[in-house]
Amino acid sequence: MAGKTGNQKIIEQFLADGMSHMFGNPGTVEQGFLDAVADYPEMKYILTLQESIAVLMADGYARATQKPTLVQLHSSPGIGNAVGALYQAKRGHAPLVVIGSDAGTEYMNMDAQMANDLVAMMAPVTKYSTMVMSSKSLLRTLRRAIKIAGTAPMGPVYVCLPMNVLDEINEEEVFPTLIPSTRTLPTPEVIVEVADQLIAAQNPVIFIGDGVAYSNATEELTKLAEVIGAEVYGVNFGDFIMDYSHPLYQGNTGHMFGSYSSPITRKADVNLIIGTYMMPEVFPELGDIFAPNASVIHFDLNAYEIAKNHRVDIGIVSDPKLSLQAIIAELQSRLSSGQKEIIAERIKSIGEAKNTRTQSELDVDIKAQGNHPLQMAQFASVLAQQLPENSIVFDEALTSSPAVTRYIPPTKPGHYFVTRGGSLGIGFPGAMGVKLLNPQNTVIGFSGDGGCMYTIQALWTAVRHKIGAKFVVCNNGSYKLLQLNINNYWKERDISDRQHPLSFDLSFPAIRFDLLAQSMGVDAVRVAHESEILPAIQKMLADDKPFLIDLVIQGDHQSAQVEQACAYSQLKS
Repeated sequence: MAGKTGNQKIIEQFLADGMSHMFGNPGTVEQGFLDAVADYPEMKYILTLQESIAVLMADGYARATQKPTLVQLHSSPGIGNAVGALYQAKRGHAPLVVIGSDAGTEYMNMDAQMANDLVAMMAPVTKYSTMVMSSKSLLRTLRRAIKIAGTAPMGPVYVCLPMNVLDEINEEEVFPTLIPSTRTLPTPEVIVEVADQLIAAQNPVIFIGDGVAYSNATEELTKLAEVIGAEVYGVNFGDFIMDYSHPLYQGNTGHMFGSYSSPITRKADVNLIIGTYMMPEVFPELGDIFAPNASVIHFDLNAYEIAKNHRVDIGIVSDPKLSLQAIIAELQSRLSSGQKEIIAERIKSIGEAKNTRTQSELDVDIKAQGNHPLQMAQFASVLAQQLPENSIVFDEALTSSPAVTRYIPPTKPGHYFVTRGGSLGIGFPGAMGVKLLNPQNTVIGFSGDGGCMYTIQALWTAVRHKIGAKFVVCNNGSYKLLQLNINNYWKERDISDRQHPLSFDLSFPAIRFDLLAQSMGVDAVRVAHESEILPAIQKMLADDKPFLIDLVIQGDHQSAQVEQACAYSQLKS
């Protein structure tokens, strides 16, 4: 056959765009394409055993690179399995380029096996979803999708590639995709107006998200907070946005309930929002979230998020890094020595209050020493002393996360990633994606016992491809987050505390994560006592191979009752 087929040309297009890793799970309608991959050794195919793992590994890799990342999925059942993971990627603006095949355009009216409207299935969880109908527009369409994925606000895209289109000879030219620059700067008048309000502020508060990380603006953000003496809160983020140990960083707004975030958002007289949107909780506040006379300023490259749900007085579509640089320069040229003294006192007061809270938390942790069952703080405090410099954490510890970040505080970009979007299972595959890009670093993925069961097959991929990530299961025998949430539900409705639903209980049968890991070739140990913590960590860090710690920590569970109440023989009677 003269010339190259679409199967070959799309691989060349991906390589031209710097995509050398493909995360996937194969299917029959992709067989010609996957056969062609063997002719391009530069393209590394990372095989996963379930589609959501391919997406979540790619999500971690894309977060680390902040560049379009390739995912290959099967037809209808395959992309169906991946929808939940893609939802997380969309909420977190991960630039994933998802491709999947179809039996062929000639079969589309047959309603045959695996037939479905694939573009419609993927539209709600992607930034762009399309199908290629002709070999004359194959590469053109791929470049359009790659451009959309990589242009701020970034996000996943889906391109359906019918088998017959890929099998045809393709005469299109391969050339790199252009990602347009979005490094835009506000007008000088806007910068002056914003500076006026920040100079006059008595109690400014800054709210930040992944837009700060994606524009590489963490240094500028920190500088601005110091210049104006503002508390800083993270909102709806997955990447490193500010040093957690900085006296002005106050933690996160709520994830689940607007009632948690409202006291934070209502205390400022000037609110500065950068690279995020406000009140992304599952049950957000429906009324005004700011103080009545407070001003609200929002910088973002995502115009959709500005004033999406709540009042904004000044809204600017611009690059966070350049915007912050301009604001800082304007403020420094105008702040008087007296104003700087007031700001310095404000920073001192904020820092002292934070130190008091932190010491209180540490005092509680100290009292937990020797406890059985274990507390997460007992493990995290030892791990912090053993971790090599420049270690990277992928945090899906959820209810155990505060203890992790208390002892291993994120301090620099590229070394801390956290779950986002609400879907479970990213802790382990996400860590593996980050490890692929950082083979010289120790990378540890934390996940809960409920969350990691969504993607436990990822351990097999770690062994197959020699991805030396480390894994810690925060094993409390329950869906702890659901237990905490229903406590709040009862409180809001004045319902007396009662036993948590048994559907939140994972204690029977007990899951042996160490044995599951070993069955897939991953060395693992189970830790249930304080004396076992240090030896397990030392063994985990002894080499660069995959390793899992099944960490049994305190939980609220009733295994005997679950065994009795949920038995099928009892249900029949």
